Amino acid sequence: MDAPELVALLQGRRVAVLTGAGMSTDSGIPDYRGPDSPPNNPMTIRQFTSDPVFRQRYWARNHIGWRHMDETMPNAGHRALAALESDGVLVGLITQNVDLLHTKAGSRTVVNLHGTYAQVVCLDCGHTMPRTALATALEAANPGFLERAEAVGGIAVAPDADAVVADTSSFVIVDCPLCGGMLKPDIVYFGENVPKDRVEQAYSLVDSSDALLVAGSSLTVYSGYRFVRHAAAHGIPVAIINRGPTRGDDLAAVKVDAGCSEMLTLLAGELVRTCTASPG
Repeated sequence: MDAPELVALLQGRRVAVLTGAGMSTDSGIPDYRGPDSPPNNPMTIRQFTSDPVFRQRYWARNHIGWRHMDETMPNAGHRALAALESDGVLVGLITQNVDLLHTKAGSRTVVNLHGTYAQVVCLDCGHTMPRTALATALEAANPGFLERAEAVGGIAVAPDADAVVADTSSFVIVDCPLCGGMLKPDIVYFGENVPKDRVEQAYSLVDSSDALLVAGSSLTVYSGYRFVRHAAAHGIPVAIINRGPTRGDDLAAVKVDAGCSEMLTLLAGELVRTCTASPG
């Protein structure tokens, strides 16, 4: 094991995990801020709601991108965390990702902090619907668009299920089937707040743990960083696995500069072999 201090910190402790986009890079989903990630600015809620052209471009790209995300499979890091939960080491996961890869890998206690790509919500009446249902309506409104876009090749998918599509000017947006209001992926965008009950559920996970492990997050965004601050303020030790520096490095008892898949696989092997249930 390359990081014995990481094993020593987590050994015999019940661990909560916070994951970010770096967790999914080995599944083929690029992150926003990693050392090798392309320039990419995540969408803000103001852009989405106030600019019809931007919204048209977004839905056209999402019409392609969500399918690729839906077909993406978990990597060894996701599977390692699911195994650690199954073995009683993890109390659960808080993820900033919307890709559902933790659930696909078999993790059971997952707080999807920023929502998931697989659901759509109406901003006017609150109606929710599966992304698959919207896909059917968008296909009917835009016959042949999907085939034309994919024929060009080279589809690149971002962490929010966006995809690079050159011509979106003819794309027809579909509105809420109940009230005709504005539909949006049920994802927390920049400028939006995470629902309070979801935040409380995440805090509860941290409070029920003996250590917090951060995997694949630069902690640049406060919605994830707050849990590191909370853990540190309550005497819960923090460990971080991430390529490159993070906002929480000064609060971490252990920082490992590495990718998630290999390190989590090694860590899972060590902890399962040596784990003993914490007293009480």
